Amino acid sequence: MSRVPAGCLLMHTIHRVIDANANRAREALRVLEDAARFLLDDHDLSGSIKQIRHDLRDALTGSFPPGVLEANRDTPNDVGTTITTSAELDRADVVDVVTAAGKRLSEALRVIEEYGKIAGVGRDATAPAESDPTVVPLSATIEAMRYRCYEIERGLTIRLGSGRAIQWGVCVLLTESLCRLPWLDVLDAVIGAGVDCVQLREKDLPDGRLLGRATVVAKRCRAAGVTSIVNDRPDIALAAGADGVHVGQDDLPVAFIRRLAGRRLIVGVSTSRIEQAEAAVRSGADYCGLGPMFHTTTKTKPQLAGPEYVSEYVGRLSAPHLAIGGVNPENVEQLVSAGARGVAVSSCVCGSEAPGTVVQHLRDALKQADG
Repeated sequence: MSRVPAGCLLMHTIHRVIDANANRAREALRVLEDAARFLLDDHDLSGSIKQIRHDLRDALTGSFPPGVLEANRDTPNDVGTTITTSAELDRADVVDVVTAAGKRLSEALRVIEEYGKIAGVGRDATAPAESDPTVVPLSATIEAMRYRCYEIERGLTIRLGSGRAIQWGVCVLLTESLCRLPWLDVLDAVIGAGVDCVQLREKDLPDGRLLGRATVVAKRCRAAGVTSIVNDRPDIALAAGADGVHVGQDDLPVAFIRRLAGRRLIVGVSTSRIEQAEAAVRSGADYCGLGPMFHTTTKTKPQLAGPEYVSEYVGRLSAPHLAIGGVNPENVEQLVSAGARGVAVSSCVCGSEAPGTVVQHLRDALKQADG
């Protein structure tokens, strides 16, 4: 009775390990590639991930005889196929999907790298036995690939932002000095009228009072299913339990806010031209403010972006947007015609005796666009 040498049995097992993890890595790469391709419409990022898929294929086919990994595959007898956890069956959002795929990818590559260090593994048995100093070992190739994948995962998760961005219809910028009614009455009125988002913009309040007001706004918005945003201050937004923060071009950069808050905050950025918007989206902004659209009394701008900027934005970027600056029920249809699906308003709502009615007029105009 012949016996299979122990070394052959060991190599068979190692080939199974490498084959299983190669499959995991390929599957994870496809998940990441499709996120870059279909969720972000990012040609360069999608191409980078596709290149890694091909590089992994080349590394494996250049290291093992044709068909040897597949021949050692034994899925029916793999005891791990029936082991799962509840966490594997649930993803909160697309960022969770991408994060899980990124972790699975790095783990799989690490396994291939480690088992590839065993003597005799990762060398095509059909190749000459003598050592070739120009040939890079499989483990070294996979190690370098693993570091590339860390950056891919980082780039994807940054681009996806908080994972909670949606296209709002009407966002009201709440500033007490602009309110004809008490600011809390204005807040309640716009929430009752179905506003999608409330941004608290109070640049002159001391920190303590700002935190107190932001907490009230966040609490009332949360109870009604309305998004709450704090202008300029990620620290106040976090402390108050708000959903997000909005910053301008000269405020804290998105990358810093992400280091501070991670995915806990939706982040919006004010932009007045497409280059700023593209940079904001690349850095992980969830949405962009587009403006100013029209002349406004709340901010003095030397140049208007105008409805043309809305058309340019929606033609080039898929991230949510809010057209802002002098928007009111009389001119909102110009923005709708330009492609706007969301507007941010301040004076026309806060300064009205019937703020809820103004919100309703704006909502009706935007609904006509969705037709």
